Amino acid sequence: MPTQSSQENTDKKETLESIVAIVPAAGVGSRMQADRPKQYLEINGTTILEHTVNKLLSHPRITTVVVAISEHDPYYSSLPVANQSNVIRVNGGKERSDSVFSALNYLRQHGSSAWALVHDAARPCVQLADIDSLIETALAHDVGAILASPVRDTMKRADSAQNIATTVDRDRLWHALTPQMFPVEALSVALDEALKQSAVITDEASAMERLGLAPALVRGRSDNIKITQPEDLALAEFYLSRKKEIE
Repeated sequence: MPTQSSQENTDKKETLESIVAIVPAAGVGSRMQADRPKQYLEINGTTILEHTVNKLLSHPRITTVVVAISEHDPYYSSLPVANQSNVIRVNGGKERSDSVFSALNYLRQHGSSAWALVHDAARPCVQLADIDSLIETALAHDVGAILASPVRDTMKRADSAQNIATTVDRDRLWHALTPQMFPVEALSVALDEALKQSAVITDEASAMERLGLAPALVRGRSDNIKITQPEDLALAEFYLSRKKEIE
C-alpha cells in the first residue's frame, strides 16, 4: 500500500506530465516591415515559429503544443511541424487573448491538460532551465506564474508631446516575459470575463490580475527576447547560434 508521501509524488508527476504549451501565432507583426507575418521569417533556414515550437517540445514535461493560427493563414500548412501529431492547430483570433482562449477551449473539450503554459511565437530563445523554474513555481503557487526580468534601465514617463513628464521609480518594476503558466480552467474563466467586458489584455497574467489574483514572478534570462523589430532577427540568430555551440 503506497504511503502518503509516495502518493503525493505520484500525483505531482502526473500533474507535471499534463502540461501543454499554447503558442498564439495569428498576428501579422506589422512592425517587422516584412512580406509575411514575423513568425514565418527564417533564422538559419528555419522559421521563427518552428524554432519556438521545437524548443518547447524539447522540454521533457511538454508533450504537446497547441498553435493558434489565423484561419486563412497561407504559410503554416507547408511547415514540417504542421504534420506532427504532437502539434495541434486551432483557429486564432484578431487579438492575442482570442487566440489563447481558442486554444484553451480545445484543451477543455479534449481534457488533455490541467495546466496551460502560454508562450509567444516570437520568443525562440527561451532557455529550458527557465521553463523548469517556471513550472516548479507555478505548480506550488495558488494562482500561477510568469517569467519576468527586473527593469535595469532608468524609466521615463512621457507627456502627450513626447517630452519627459517624470522619471519612474524602477524599484520592483519587472518586464513581463513568456512562458506564463496557469491552470486551464482558471485562465479560461479569466479570459472569458475579460473578453466579455472588452477589456484590454496584453498577456495572460493581466487577465488573472483583473480578477484580483496575483501571479508569481519568476526571474528569467534577459536573452529571452521577443522578435518585434527588424534588428531583433540578428540578435535572435546570435543567441540561437551560441546556444547550439554550447550544446
